Amino acid sequence: MVESPAARAPASPPGSGPSPVQRALRKLGLLRDIDFALYLPMRYEDETRVVRLVDTRDGDLAQIEGVVVASEVTYRPRRQLLVTLDDGSDTCILRFFNFYPSQQKQLEVGAKVRVRGELKGGFLGRQIMQPSVKSAGTELPQALTPVYSTIAGLAQPVLRREVRSGLARAVLDETIPQQNLPHRAWGLRDALTFLHYPTPDVAMATLEDHSHPAWQRLKAEELLAQQLSQLQARRERASQRAPMLDAVRTPTSLHAQLMSVLPFALTGAQARVGEEIARDLTRSLPMHRLLQGDVGSGKTVVAALAAALCIDAGHQCALMAPTEILASQHFGKLVSWLDPLLLERGLRVAWLTGSQKKKERDTMAAAVESGEAALVIGTHAVISEKVRFKHLALAIIDEQHRFGVAQRLALRGKAVEGMEPHLLMMSATPIPRTLAMSYYADLDVSTLDELPPGRTPIVTKLVADHRRDEVIARIQAQLAQGRQVYWVCPLIEESEAMDLRNATETRDELADTLGADVSVGLLHSRMPTAEKQAVMASFTEGALQVLVSTTVIEVGVDVPNASLMVIEHAERFGLSQLHQLRGRVGRGTAASACVLLYAPNEGGRVGEAARARLKAMVETGDGFEIARRDLEIRGPGEFLGARQSGAPLLRFADLTQDALLLDWARELAPRMLDRHPDLAQRHVDRWLGSKSEYLKA
Repeated sequence: MVESPAARAPASPPGSGPSPVQRALRKLGLLRDIDFALYLPMRYEDETRVVRLVDTRDGDLAQIEGVVVASEVTYRPRRQLLVTLDDGSDTCILRFFNFYPSQQKQLEVGAKVRVRGELKGGFLGRQIMQPSVKSAGTELPQALTPVYSTIAGLAQPVLRREVRSGLARAVLDETIPQQNLPHRAWGLRDALTFLHYPTPDVAMATLEDHSHPAWQRLKAEELLAQQLSQLQARRERASQRAPMLDAVRTPTSLHAQLMSVLPFALTGAQARVGEEIARDLTRSLPMHRLLQGDVGSGKTVVAALAAALCIDAGHQCALMAPTEILASQHFGKLVSWLDPLLLERGLRVAWLTGSQKKKERDTMAAAVESGEAALVIGTHAVISEKVRFKHLALAIIDEQHRFGVAQRLALRGKAVEGMEPHLLMMSATPIPRTLAMSYYADLDVSTLDELPPGRTPIVTKLVADHRRDEVIARIQAQLAQGRQVYWVCPLIEESEAMDLRNATETRDELADTLGADVSVGLLHSRMPTAEKQAVMASFTEGALQVLVSTTVIEVGVDVPNASLMVIEHAERFGLSQLHQLRGRVGRGTAASACVLLYAPNEGGRVGEAARARLKAMVETGDGFEIARRDLEIRGPGEFLGARQSGAPLLRFADLTQDALLLDWARELAPRMLDRHPDLAQRHVDRWLGSKSEYLKA
């Protein structure tokens, strides 16, 4: 029996549209009965028993039943309703700052009520602020009361009612063959009922223990659904066809000529990965490969060699980057390497961004449509409706996790009619093994695990904000040696919400402190494109000695003479972002350093998560170890930028703790697809629903 994907909430009258409750439920992603069943509480309240006031202590969360012996509205220090409740053992004050006439009537003298809230000491005696109120004598629940995450306009009682109804209606038959269930796993309905409505004898510690068999069952189900969907996506791609880019590599081929003009020798890792990609491109099966490598590992040259193979086979290649600065860096490098070689063949490299003037953009688009532009580099403009390729066969997406699903699909949709393009996705954020096994199970992964020779290790220092003078002295020492400096700030201008130093103010302060002989530039995302390019060019050429910037320089910027990076309010940045920023220095032969300037609170400390990030930065420069720690701190959803990428989040499983269950799911998924395809499809539909489309991107 397959559950209908229709919304669980009752249909509205014809022409009336969805009700406010329906709209709120949809915002929470609650559309089907199974969605409600899988929407687990974030915590529980114990309303199963009433206690006497005399048996409670201040700070207890208690449920009291008694008689109202006094009730009045006062206006000092502000309007409030004060109610005195007597339960026969003692009295307490109920204090309401937000109340309605109906609630005031409910709490008239003589009323018998049951209230629940936290007891505290006060000037008037023991009191409960804003307690929940029910009529006394109503039946006590037999299970702990679930509290669900909700949004404005959707009250807890309404959400509880909808979840209970959805759980009762949900089709929860077993989709995993009994003999394949993990050891000690509960039945699915038993597990969900236990977690929605635990009995009072179940300790909170038990509910929070994710090694409990009920939790293990949900984690197993979720991981299996993910592995099945990834495997389905891989098999679906196996039925698709891509152009076979099997041009012969002669001494006069573009690939061979590019190798001869490169001003450096390939590392062993670059050569190995280049051959992995070359083998993929000769097949009719669309390549779906992730190229990952630490900062400075040389992903751009690998992409250039792949593009050359594509062009040698008579097709076009597109490279798309998320920011204009990063796209511009790629364009500058690839034009210098490839454009002279392409011009000999009557071809060219095209540049497409949203900031171009219409005439220039139309000229570039025409070159793309005619096939003259063999390599097209740009931002989101590459996938605009007006851009038509003659024969696109290879799509390269840099920092792929920063693109949305629709954007990636749009680029793939511009391929040769009836075919899929080969897809090479690049990331400077190395993917930990458990994450690759889970979220990238349908990808082939190539890793650049070797840095080019001559790179010097970057020394990372943690410096409190009150020692800024020491940082200024370090900058002056670097400038005296003819080096350049980055200073990164989290904000552009003053913010009332966050008391952080901003880029504009910092640029002015540094210019005053360092003197008229030192040129200090400013770079941020709100500047016009031409101005940003001019500032970046000045810094690259050495005309600017210090560049104050926001995170627009996070990826792609390559200035070998820059040897010092200062990151203001480092405690505010993510770990991956800190590592990327640090990678802007150490790109030449000079010894380089990164100073993490942090602002401790009044107690001289920073938050626990921020402390873990800063500690990791000081302890290691290994991008793979940074990625592993980042996954532990943030979890997979934030690590992948899932809100932007659309990657379905794991709600229950933890990739750092559930490796054995992930191995179980990876082993079972292919057997289940082969032997029980109907069960496999029902399992995926139950867990992912409409989210399965993301896995095709």
